[in-house]
Amino acid sequence: MKQILCTLTNTTIEKINAPLFFAIEKHIINSGLGEDKDSFETIKKRLLKPPVLNAKEFAEECIYVILAGGFRQKIAKKKFGEIMGFINDGGTVCEKNLLAIFGNVNKIRAIVKVWNNRENFRNGFYELKNESEKLSYLAKLPHIGDITKNHLARNLGISNVKYDVWIQRLGIALSKSDLQEGFPLNQEVKKLCDKMFAQIEKETGLNKGYIDVVLWKACQTEILNFLY
Repeated sequence: MKQILCTLTNTTIEKINAPLFFAIEKHIINSGLGEDKDSFETIKKRLLKPPVLNAKEFAEECIYVILAGGFRQKIAKKKFGEIMGFINDGGTVCEKNLLAIFGNVNKIRAIVKVWNNRENFRNGFYELKNESEKLSYLAKLPHIGDITKNHLARNLGISNVKYDVWIQRLGIALSKSDLQEGFPLNQEVKKLCDKMFAQIEKETGLNKGYIDVVLWKACQTEILNFLY
C-alpha cells in the first residue's frame, strides 16, 4: 500500500487540505515550474472563462497535447516551439518536413491531419454545447483518445481531470487502496480520484481542472513522493 511523503513538510500525509494545497501551489510557482503549455495563472483564468479559439489556436492546443502524450514536458514544449516556428515561418505542413523536426511518425501524421483540417475540427468542437459531447468529440481527434482528451479539454477551458498515472497513484494512496494504476482507466480508481478532487475542491474553492494540473506537477517533481 502506497504512502505519500510531502517533501515540503518532510512528513507522510493522509489528505491534501487547503493549507497544504496552497503551500504546494506557491512552491511550484516560486520555483518557476508553474506551467503546462501555459502558466498556472493562464490555465486558472481559462478555466474560469473558457475562450473561443480561432482555428489556428485550436490546432496549436491539439498539437501540443499530441506531442506531450508519453513525453516529458520539457521535450514536448521544445518540439512544439520548433514545429510552430516552422509553420509560422510559412513552412509547408507535410510529414516529410515535420519529421525532420521530430521523428515520431504517428505523432507527426496526427499533427499534419490536425493542421490541415483545423477549421473543420475547430468548428465541430464549438458547435457542441454539452461538455460530455465535447469530450467524446476530442477523443476522436487524431492521436488523442480517451485519456489524452482530458488534457486537451482542460487546455481548451473545460474543468476536467486528466486521470494520468500520477493522479491515479495519488487517488489510490490517499484512499489507502490496494488497487493499481493503469490504462484503460479502472472505474474504481476513477471513483477514488473523483472523491479526492471533490474534497480538495470543497476545501480550496478551486475547480478540479486547476487542482489537477497543480497536483500533477507536484507528483511529477516529487513534491509529493510515493513510498511503498
